[in-house]
Amino acid sequence: MQLQGLHHITMITADAQRTVDFYAGLLGLRMVKKTVNFDAPEAYHLYFGDEAGSPGSILTWFAFPDAAQGQAGAGMIHRLQLAVATTPALEFWLRRLEAAGVATQRSAAPAAVQFTDPDGLSLELVVAEDVAAPLRAVHPDVPEEHAIVGLAGARAYAGAELAADASLLVDTLGFTALGAGTYRLDGGSSRFDWAYDHPPGRGIQGAGTVHHIAWHSSDEDHEGWRERVHGAGLYVTDVIDRDYFHAIYFRQPQGILFEIATTSPGFAVDEDPAHLGEGLRLPKQHEHLREELERTLPPVVNPRTGHTEPAPVPLLDPDEPVVVAAPDASSLPDDPFPPDEPDASAPPRPPLELRVVRNRLLDVHRRLLQTQQLEVEHATGRKMSPHEVLAAAMGDPRFSWLRELSALITQIDEAVADKDGDPATARALGDRVRSLVGPPNPATDFGARYLRAMQTNPDVILAHRDLSALL
Repeated sequence: MQLQGLHHITMITADAQRTVDFYAGLLGLRMVKKTVNFDAPEAYHLYFGDEAGSPGSILTWFAFPDAAQGQAGAGMIHRLQLAVATTPALEFWLRRLEAAGVATQRSAAPAAVQFTDPDGLSLELVVAEDVAAPLRAVHPDVPEEHAIVGLAGARAYAGAELAADASLLVDTLGFTALGAGTYRLDGGSSRFDWAYDHPPGRGIQGAGTVHHIAWHSSDEDHEGWRERVHGAGLYVTDVIDRDYFHAIYFRQPQGILFEIATTSPGFAVDEDPAHLGEGLRLPKQHEHLREELERTLPPVVNPRTGHTEPAPVPLLDPDEPVVVAAPDASSLPDDPFPPDEPDASAPPRPPLELRVVRNRLLDVHRRLLQTQQLEVEHATGRKMSPHEVLAAAMGDPRFSWLRELSALITQIDEAVADKDGDPATARALGDRVRSLVGPPNPATDFGARYLRAMQTNPDVILAHRDLSALL
Protein backbone atom coordinates (compact mmCIF):
# COMPACT_ATOMS: atom_id res chain seq x y z
CA MET A 1 0.00 0.00 0.00
CA GLN A 2 1.13 3.53 -0.74
CA LEU A 3 -0.48 6.85 0.14
CA GLN A 4 -1.10 8.94 -2.97
CA GLY A 5 0.05 12.17 -1.33
CA LEU A 6 -2.04 14.92 0.23
CA HIS A 7 -5.83 14.89 -0.01
CA HIS A 8 -6.83 18.17 1.70
CA ILE A 9 -6.13 20.53 4.59
CA THR A 10 -8.95 22.04 6.66
CA MET A 11 -8.87 25.38 8.49
CA ILE A 12 -11.21 27.60 10.53
CA THR A 13 -12.37 31.03 9.36
CA ALA A 14 -14.44 33.73 11.01
CA ASP A 15 -15.84 35.10 7.74
CA ALA A 16 -17.03 32.83 4.92
CA GLN A 17 -17.38 35.47 2.19
CA ARG A 18 -14.03 37.05 3.00
CA THR A 19 -12.41 33.62 2.67
CA VAL A 20 -14.16 33.04 -0.68
CA ASP A 21 -12.99 36.43 -1.95
CA PHE A 22 -9.40 35.79 -0.90
CA TYR A 23 -8.93 32.22 -2.12
CA ALA A 24 -11.31 32.00 -5.10
CA GLY A 25 -10.88 35.65 -6.07
CA LEU A 26 -7.38 36.84 -5.25
CA LEU A 27 -5.53 33.48 -5.30
CA GLY A 28 -7.51 32.17 -8.26
CA LEU A 29 -8.56 28.80 -6.84
CA ARG A 30 -11.88 27.28 -7.81
CA MET A 31 -14.59 27.07 -5.17
CA VAL A 32 -15.59 23.45 -5.70
CA LYS A 33 -18.13 22.89 -2.94
CA LYS A 34 -20.39 24.94 -0.68
CA THR A 35 -21.77 22.66 2.00
CA VAL A 36 -22.03 22.54 5.81
CA ASN A 37 -20.11 20.96 8.65
CA PHE A 38 -21.27 17.37 9.18
CA ASP A 39 -21.10 17.74 12.97
CA ALA A 40 -22.23 21.39 13.25
CA PRO A 41 -24.55 22.03 10.29
CA GLU A 42 -25.18 25.65 11.26
CA ALA A 43 -21.66 26.38 9.94
CA TYR A 44 -20.47 26.34 6.32
CA HIS A 45 -17.83 23.92 5.08
CA LEU A 46 -16.22 25.48 1.99
CA TYR A 47 -13.86 23.68 -0.42
CA PHE A 48 -11.37 25.21 -2.88
CA GLY A 49 -9.01 23.57 -5.35
CA ASP A 50 -8.25 23.02 -9.01
CA GLU A 51 -10.85 22.77 -11.79
CA ALA A 52 -11.83 19.19 -10.90
CA GLY A 53 -11.45 19.39 -7.12
CA SER A 54 -8.55 16.95 -7.31
CA PRO A 55 -6.96 15.53 -4.14
CA GLY A 56 -3.74 17.41 -3.49
CA SER A 57 -5.26 20.76 -4.49
CA ILE A 58 -7.96 20.99 -1.84
CA LEU A 59 -8.11 23.61 0.91
CA THR A 60 -11.25 23.62 3.04
CA TRP A 61 -12.66 25.85 5.78
CA PHE A 62 -15.14 25.48 8.59
CA ALA A 63 -16.76 28.92 8.70
CA PHE A 64 -17.85 29.91 12.22
CA PRO A 65 -19.06 33.53 12.10
CA ASP A 66 -16.96 35.80 14.33
CA ALA A 67 -14.95 32.86 15.67
CA ALA A 68 -12.38 33.83 18.26
CA GLN A 69 -8.90 34.39 16.85
CA GLY A 70 -6.70 31.32 17.09
CA GLN A 71 -2.95 31.04 17.48
CA ALA A 72 -0.79 28.19 16.24
CA GLY A 73 1.32 26.53 18.90
CA ALA A 74 2.72 23.17 19.95
CA GLY A 75 1.14 20.29 18.08
CA MET A 76 -0.43 22.48 15.37
CA ILE A 77 0.25 23.17 11.69
CA HIS A 78 1.34 26.79 11.28
CA ARG A 79 2.22 27.28 7.59
CA LEU A 80 0.94 25.97 4.25
CA GLN A 81 3.10 25.90 1.13
CA LEU A 82 1.34 26.50 -2.20
CA ALA A 83 3.15 25.40 -5.34
CA VAL A 84 3.79 27.41 -8.50
CA ALA A 85 5.58 26.05 -11.56
CA THR A 86 8.34 28.64 -12.14
CA THR A 87 10.30 31.43 -10.49
CA PRO A 88 8.67 34.09 -12.76
CA ALA A 89 5.33 33.03 -11.23
CA LEU A 90 6.59 34.31 -7.88
CA GLU A 91 7.10 37.75 -9.41
CA PHE A 92 3.53 37.70 -10.70
CA TRP A 93 2.19 36.86 -7.25
CA LEU A 94 4.31 39.51 -5.56
CA ARG A 95 2.73 42.15 -7.79
CA ARG A 96 -0.80 40.76 -7.48
CA LEU A 97 -0.72 40.42 -3.72
CA GLU A 98 0.82 43.83 -3.12
CA ALA A 99 -1.72 45.46 -5.47
CA ALA A 100 -4.45 43.99 -3.24
CA GLY A 101 -2.83 45.42 -0.11
CA VAL A 102 -1.40 42.12 1.12
CA ALA A 103 1.96 42.43 2.87
CA THR A 104 4.55 40.02 1.43
CA GLN A 105 8.03 38.82 2.26
CA ARG A 106 10.41 37.45 -0.38
CA SER A 107 13.13 34.90 0.33
CA ALA A 108 15.84 33.93 -2.13
CA ALA A 109 17.15 30.55 -1.00
CA PRO A 110 14.94 28.76 -1.60
CA ALA A 111 12.85 31.16 -3.65
CA ALA A 112 9.52 31.79 -1.93
CA VAL A 113 6.92 34.45 -1.16
CA GLN A 114 5.37 34.53 2.31
CA PHE A 115 2.14 36.26 3.34
CA THR A 116 -0.92 35.72 5.54
CA ASP A 117 -4.59 35.36 4.73
CA PRO A 118 -7.30 37.58 6.28
CA ASP A 119 -7.62 35.26 9.30
CA GLY A 120 -3.87 35.32 9.93
CA LEU A 121 -2.99 31.90 8.47
CA SER A 122 0.63 31.82 7.27
CA LEU A 123 1.01 30.95 3.57
CA GLU A 124 4.06 30.49 1.37
CA LEU A 125 4.33 30.27 -2.40
CA VAL A 126 7.18 27.96 -3.43
CA VAL A 127 8.52 26.78 -6.78
CA ALA A 128 7.84 23.12 -7.58
CA GLU A 129 9.18 22.73 -11.11
CA ASP A 130 8.96 18.92 -11.10
CA VAL A 131 5.19 18.68 -10.57
CA ALA A 132 4.08 15.75 -12.73
CA ALA A 133 0.39 16.65 -12.83
CA PRO A 134 -0.23 20.37 -12.20
CA LEU A 135 -3.50 20.97 -10.36
CA ARG A 136 -4.56 24.34 -11.78
CA ALA A 137 -7.74 26.35 -11.52
CA VAL A 138 -8.82 28.77 -14.25
CA HIS A 139 -9.09 32.46 -13.34
CA PRO A 140 -9.43 35.30 -15.87
CA ASP A 141 -6.75 37.41 -14.18
CA VAL A 142 -4.23 34.64 -13.48
CA PRO A 143 -2.23 33.41 -16.51
CA GLU A 144 -2.07 29.64 -16.74
CA GLU A 145 1.73 29.61 -16.41
CA HIS A 146 1.52 31.51 -13.11
CA ALA A 147 -1.41 29.68 -11.51
CA ILE A 148 -1.11 27.78 -8.24
CA VAL A 149 -0.60 24.09 -9.12
CA GLY A 150 -1.45 22.37 -5.83
CA LEU A 151 -0.02 22.12 -2.33
CA ALA A 152 3.68 21.47 -1.91
CA GLY A 153 4.02 21.12 1.85
CA ALA A 154 3.19 22.20 5.37
CA ARG A 155 5.13 23.09 8.50
CA ALA A 156 3.95 22.28 12.00
CA TYR A 157 5.09 23.13 15.50
CA ALA A 158 6.27 20.03 17.30
CA GLY A 159 4.15 18.99 20.26
CA ALA A 160 6.74 16.50 21.52
CA GLU A 161 10.35 15.64 20.74
CA LEU A 162 11.06 15.62 17.01
CA ALA A 163 11.23 11.84 16.66
CA ALA A 164 7.95 11.23 18.54
CA ASP A 165 6.07 10.30 15.38
CA ALA A 166 8.98 9.15 13.21
CA SER A 167 7.90 5.50 13.33
CA LEU A 168 4.32 6.40 12.43
CA LEU A 169 5.36 8.57 9.50
CA VAL A 170 8.07 6.31 8.08
CA ASP A 171 7.17 2.75 9.03
CA THR A 172 3.37 3.02 9.03
CA LEU A 173 2.49 5.76 6.53
CA GLY A 174 5.45 5.50 4.14
CA PHE A 175 7.06 8.94 4.44
CA THR A 176 10.79 9.35 3.82
CA ALA A 177 12.80 10.90 6.65
CA LEU A 178 15.06 13.72 5.42
CA GLY A 179 16.56 14.56 8.80
CA ALA A 180 16.05 17.21 11.50
CA GLY A 181 12.30 16.72 11.74
CA THR A 182 11.61 16.90 7.99
CA TYR A 183 9.86 14.27 5.88
CA ARG A 184 8.59 13.77 2.36
CA LEU A 185 5.58 11.81 1.13
CA ASP A 186 6.06 10.70 -2.48
CA GLY A 187 2.78 9.67 -4.05
CA GLY A 188 4.19 8.99 -7.50
CA SER A 189 2.48 11.79 -9.41
CA SER A 190 2.75 14.19 -6.48
CA ARG A 191 4.86 14.73 -3.42
CA PHE A 192 4.34 16.62 -0.20
CA ASP A 193 6.95 17.97 2.23
CA TRP A 194 6.21 17.79 5.97
CA ALA A 195 8.41 19.50 8.56
CA TYR A 196 8.49 20.50 12.22
CA ASP A 197 9.64 23.72 13.87
CA HIS A 198 10.20 24.34 17.56
CA PRO A 199 6.98 25.74 19.06
CA PRO A 200 6.70 29.28 20.41
CA GLY A 201 4.41 27.98 23.17
CA ARG A 202 0.93 26.59 23.57
CA GLY A 203 -1.61 27.38 20.88
CA ILE A 204 -5.36 27.65 20.75
CA GLN A 205 -7.53 26.61 17.85
CA GLY A 206 -9.72 29.28 16.29
CA ALA A 207 -9.89 31.50 13.23
CA GLY A 208 -6.70 31.35 11.19
CA THR A 209 -5.57 27.94 12.41
CA VAL A 210 -5.48 24.50 10.81
CA HIS A 211 -8.05 22.00 12.05
CA HIS A 212 -6.64 18.84 10.44
CA ILE A 213 -4.66 17.47 7.51
CA ALA A 214 -5.84 14.60 5.31
CA TRP A 215 -3.70 12.17 3.33
CA HIS A 216 -4.90 10.57 0.10
CA SER A 217 -5.63 6.86 -0.11
CA SER A 218 -6.88 4.85 -3.05
CA ASP A 219 -10.38 3.52 -2.44
CA GLU A 220 -9.31 -0.11 -2.28
CA ASP A 221 -6.56 0.53 0.31
CA HIS A 222 -8.62 2.58 2.75
CA GLU A 223 -9.65 -0.18 5.15
CA GLY A 224 -6.08 -1.46 5.04
CA TRP A 225 -4.82 1.92 6.24
CA ARG A 226 -7.23 1.81 9.15
CA GLU A 227 -5.91 -1.60 10.15
CA ARG A 228 -2.31 -0.45 9.77
CA VAL A 229 -2.79 2.69 11.92
CA HIS A 230 -4.63 0.66 14.55
CA GLY A 231 -1.81 -1.87 14.47
CA ALA A 232 0.63 0.96 15.23
CA GLY A 233 -1.13 1.43 18.58
CA LEU A 234 -3.20 4.53 17.79
CA TYR A 235 -6.91 5.03 18.31
CA VAL A 236 -8.49 5.41 14.88
CA THR A 237 -12.14 6.09 14.06
CA ASP A 238 -14.35 3.85 12.02
CA VAL A 239 -14.64 4.71 8.34
CA ILE A 240 -16.92 7.77 8.05
CA ASP A 241 -18.85 8.64 4.91
CA ARG A 242 -18.22 12.32 4.10
CA ASP A 243 -20.32 12.19 0.89
CA TYR A 244 -17.39 13.23 -1.34
CA PHE A 245 -14.88 10.78 0.18
CA HIS A 246 -14.62 8.27 3.01
CA ALA A 247 -12.42 9.16 5.95
CA ILE A 248 -10.71 7.83 9.06
CA TYR A 249 -9.25 10.08 11.77
CA PHE A 250 -6.54 9.66 14.39
CA ARG A 251 -4.43 11.98 16.52
CA GLN A 252 -0.75 11.33 16.02
CA PRO A 253 1.97 11.58 18.72
CA GLN A 254 2.80 15.23 18.02
CA GLY A 255 -0.84 16.08 18.78
CA ILE A 256 -1.91 16.85 15.18
CA LEU A 257 -5.19 15.44 13.88
CA PHE A 258 -4.55 13.25 10.83
CA GLU A 259 -7.18 12.02 8.40
CA ILE A 260 -6.87 9.54 5.56
CA ALA A 261 -9.42 10.18 2.80
CA THR A 262 -10.34 8.28 -0.35
CA THR A 263 -10.38 9.38 -3.99
CA SER A 264 -14.04 8.58 -4.59
CA PRO A 265 -16.77 9.51 -5.12
CA GLY A 266 -15.39 13.03 -5.68
CA PHE A 267 -16.95 16.49 -5.74
CA ALA A 268 -18.99 15.99 -8.92
CA VAL A 269 -21.14 13.29 -7.31
CA ASP A 270 -23.93 15.80 -6.60
CA GLU A 271 -23.15 18.67 -9.03
CA ASP A 272 -22.47 19.18 -12.70
CA PRO A 273 -18.65 19.44 -12.99
CA ALA A 274 -19.13 22.71 -14.90
CA HIS A 275 -21.00 24.24 -11.95
CA LEU A 276 -19.11 23.03 -8.87
CA GLY A 277 -19.55 25.21 -5.80
CA GLU A 278 -22.43 27.25 -7.16
CA GLY A 279 -25.28 25.89 -5.02
CA LEU A 280 -25.64 24.85 -1.39
CA ARG A 281 -25.14 21.10 -1.12
CA LEU A 282 -26.09 19.40 2.14
CA PRO A 283 -24.95 16.09 3.60
CA LYS A 284 -27.69 13.51 3.26
CA GLN A 285 -28.17 13.47 7.02
CA HIS A 286 -28.92 17.22 7.05
CA GLU A 287 -31.07 17.57 3.94
CA HIS A 288 -34.16 17.84 6.15
CA LEU A 289 -32.69 21.07 7.57
CA ARG A 290 -32.39 22.77 4.17
CA GLU A 291 -35.16 25.32 4.63
CA GLU A 292 -33.81 26.47 8.01
CA LEU A 293 -30.17 26.48 6.90
CA GLU A 294 -30.91 28.49 3.75
CA ARG A 295 -32.66 31.01 6.00
CA THR A 296 -29.98 31.26 8.70
CA LEU A 297 -26.66 30.76 6.86
CA PRO A 298 -25.15 34.06 5.67
CA PRO A 299 -25.13 34.51 1.87
CA VAL A 300 -21.91 33.41 0.19
CA VAL A 301 -21.29 34.35 -3.45
CA ASN A 302 -19.08 32.20 -5.65
CA PRO A 303 -16.95 34.49 -7.87
CA ARG A 304 -17.85 32.37 -10.91
CA THR A 305 -21.52 33.23 -10.51
CA GLY A 306 -21.17 37.01 -10.60
CA HIS A 307 -18.60 38.17 -8.05
CA THR A 308 -15.38 38.79 -9.93
CA GLU A 309 -12.56 40.52 -8.09
CA PRO A 310 -12.36 40.83 -4.31
CA ALA A 311 -11.84 44.18 -2.68
CA PRO A 312 -8.62 44.50 -0.66
CA VAL A 313 -9.14 42.78 2.67
CA PRO A 314 -7.74 43.96 6.01
CA LEU A 315 -5.06 41.56 7.18
CA LEU A 316 -3.91 40.83 10.68
CA ASP A 317 -0.71 42.51 11.83
CA PRO A 318 1.57 39.69 13.05
CA ASP A 319 3.14 42.07 15.60
CA GLU A 320 -0.19 42.86 17.24
CA PRO A 321 -0.93 40.84 20.40
CA VAL A 322 -3.57 38.17 19.98
CA VAL A 323 -6.55 38.47 22.30
CA VAL A 324 -8.76 35.41 22.54
CA ALA A 325 -12.25 36.30 23.68
CA ALA A 326 -14.15 34.01 26.00
CA PRO A 327 -16.89 32.26 24.05
CA ASP A 328 -20.36 33.63 24.27
CA ALA A 329 -23.61 33.22 22.43
CA SER A 330 -23.91 36.79 21.16
CA SER A 331 -22.37 36.17 17.73
CA LEU A 332 -24.05 32.87 16.96
CA PRO A 333 -26.87 32.67 14.41
CA ASP A 334 -30.48 32.22 15.32
CA ASP A 335 -31.34 28.74 16.49
CA PRO A 336 -31.25 26.52 13.37
CA PHE A 337 -32.98 23.73 15.27
CA PRO A 338 -36.40 25.11 16.31
CA PRO A 339 -38.60 22.62 18.12
CA ASP A 340 -40.69 20.56 15.75
CA GLU A 341 -44.43 20.38 16.09
CA PRO A 342 -45.31 17.04 17.68
CA ASP A 343 -46.51 14.46 15.20
CA ALA A 344 -49.26 12.42 16.80
CA SER A 345 -48.97 9.72 14.14
CA ALA A 346 -45.22 9.21 14.64
CA PRO A 347 -44.18 6.23 16.80
CA PRO A 348 -42.59 7.17 20.15
CA ARG A 349 -38.82 7.31 20.14
CA PRO A 350 -37.20 4.27 21.75
CA PRO A 351 -35.77 4.84 25.24
CA LEU A 352 -32.04 5.39 25.41
CA GLU A 353 -29.76 2.82 26.99
CA LEU A 354 -28.61 5.08 29.82
CA ARG A 355 -25.58 3.01 30.75
CA VAL A 356 -24.16 3.36 27.23
CA VAL A 357 -25.18 7.01 26.93
CA ARG A 358 -23.49 7.76 30.26
CA ASN A 359 -20.12 6.59 28.92
CA ARG A 360 -20.44 8.74 25.81
CA LEU A 361 -21.51 11.75 27.88
CA LEU A 362 -18.49 11.31 30.15
CA ASP A 363 -16.22 11.42 27.11
CA VAL A 364 -17.95 14.59 25.84
CA HIS A 365 -17.68 16.16 29.32
CA ARG A 366 -13.98 15.32 29.53
CA ARG A 367 -13.29 16.91 26.13
CA LEU A 368 -15.29 20.03 27.00
CA LEU A 369 -13.46 20.36 30.31
CA GLN A 370 -10.14 20.03 28.48
CA THR A 371 -11.19 22.73 26.00
CA GLN A 372 -12.16 25.15 28.78
CA GLN A 373 -8.90 24.42 30.58
CA LEU A 374 -6.87 25.25 27.46
CA GLU A 375 -8.78 28.49 27.01
CA VAL A 376 -8.09 29.58 30.60
CA GLU A 377 -4.43 28.59 30.32
CA HIS A 378 -4.08 30.58 27.11
CA ALA A 379 -5.65 33.65 28.73
CA THR A 380 -3.54 33.43 31.91
CA GLY A 381 -0.29 32.07 30.44
CA ARG A 382 -0.08 29.46 33.20
CA LYS A 383 -0.65 25.70 33.05
CA MET A 384 -3.28 24.38 35.45
CA SER A 385 -2.56 21.35 37.63
CA PRO A 386 -5.12 18.50 37.77
CA HIS A 387 -6.12 19.67 41.26
CA GLU A 388 -6.71 23.21 39.98
CA VAL A 389 -8.83 21.93 37.12
CA LEU A 390 -10.97 19.91 39.54
CA ALA A 391 -11.40 22.92 41.82
CA ALA A 392 -12.21 25.17 38.87
CA ALA A 393 -14.83 22.74 37.58
CA MET A 394 -16.63 23.03 40.92
CA GLY A 395 -16.22 26.74 41.67
CA ASP A 396 -14.69 28.84 38.89
CA PRO A 397 -17.37 30.84 37.02
CA ARG A 398 -15.47 30.27 33.76
CA PHE A 399 -16.37 26.58 34.05
CA SER A 400 -19.94 27.10 35.29
CA TRP A 401 -21.51 26.45 31.88
CA LEU A 402 -20.45 22.79 32.21
CA ARG A 403 -22.41 22.21 35.42
CA GLU A 404 -25.70 21.51 33.66
CA LEU A 405 -24.03 18.60 31.86
CA SER A 406 -22.32 17.48 35.08
CA ALA A 407 -25.65 17.43 36.93
CA LEU A 408 -27.28 15.45 34.14
CA ILE A 409 -24.48 12.83 34.26
CA THR A 410 -24.93 12.56 38.04
CA GLN A 411 -28.67 11.96 37.64
CA ILE A 412 -28.00 9.30 35.01
CA ASP A 413 -25.50 7.64 37.38
CA GLU A 414 -28.19 7.46 40.04
CA ALA A 415 -30.74 6.03 37.60
CA VAL A 416 -28.28 3.40 36.36
CA ALA A 417 -27.43 2.41 39.94
CA ASP A 418 -31.15 2.06 40.84
CA LYS A 419 -31.95 -1.34 39.36
CA ASP A 420 -35.62 -0.94 40.35
CA GLY A 421 -35.86 2.58 38.94
CA ASP A 422 -38.96 3.99 37.32
CA PRO A 423 -38.88 3.56 33.49
CA ALA A 424 -40.49 6.99 33.19
CA THR A 425 -37.45 8.51 34.91
CA ALA A 426 -35.15 6.82 32.40
CA ARG A 427 -37.25 8.14 29.50
CA ALA A 428 -37.21 11.65 30.95
CA LEU A 429 -33.42 11.57 31.36
CA GLY A 430 -33.05 10.34 27.78
CA ASP A 431 -35.19 13.23 26.58
CA ARG A 432 -32.98 15.65 28.55
CA VAL A 433 -29.88 14.24 26.87
CA ARG A 434 -31.45 14.70 23.44
CA SER A 435 -32.54 18.23 24.33
CA LEU A 436 -29.14 19.28 25.68
CA VAL A 437 -26.71 17.84 23.16
CA GLY A 438 -28.54 16.29 20.24
CA PRO A 439 -27.90 18.73 18.58
CA PRO A 440 -26.82 21.54 20.98
CA ASN A 441 -29.09 24.58 20.91
CA PRO A 442 -27.03 27.74 20.15
CA ALA A 443 -29.74 29.90 21.76
CA THR A 444 -28.76 28.55 25.21
CA ASP A 445 -25.56 29.34 27.10
CA PHE A 446 -24.53 25.69 27.22
CA GLY A 447 -25.38 25.07 23.57
CA ALA A 448 -23.51 28.16 22.38
CA ARG A 449 -20.39 27.24 24.32
CA TYR A 450 -20.61 23.62 23.25
CA LEU A 451 -20.63 24.73 19.61
CA ARG A 452 -17.67 27.02 20.31
CA ALA A 453 -15.80 24.05 21.78
CA MET A 454 -16.38 22.16 18.51
CA GLN A 455 -14.64 25.02 16.74
CA THR A 456 -11.54 24.86 18.92
CA ASN A 457 -11.07 21.17 19.73
CA PRO A 458 -11.54 18.44 17.09
CA ASP A 459 -11.73 15.86 19.88
CA VAL A 460 -15.05 17.43 20.90
CA ILE A 461 -16.39 16.86 17.38
CA LEU A 462 -15.36 13.20 17.45
CA ALA A 463 -16.85 12.66 20.94
CA HIS A 464 -20.07 14.42 19.87
CA ARG A 465 -20.29 12.25 16.75
CA ASP A 466 -20.03 9.08 18.87
CA LEU A 467 -22.74 10.36 21.23
CA SER A 468 -25.00 11.47 18.38
CA ALA A 469 -24.93 7.97 16.94
CA LEU A 470 -26.85 6.83 20.04
CA LEU A 471 -29.42 9.62 19.96
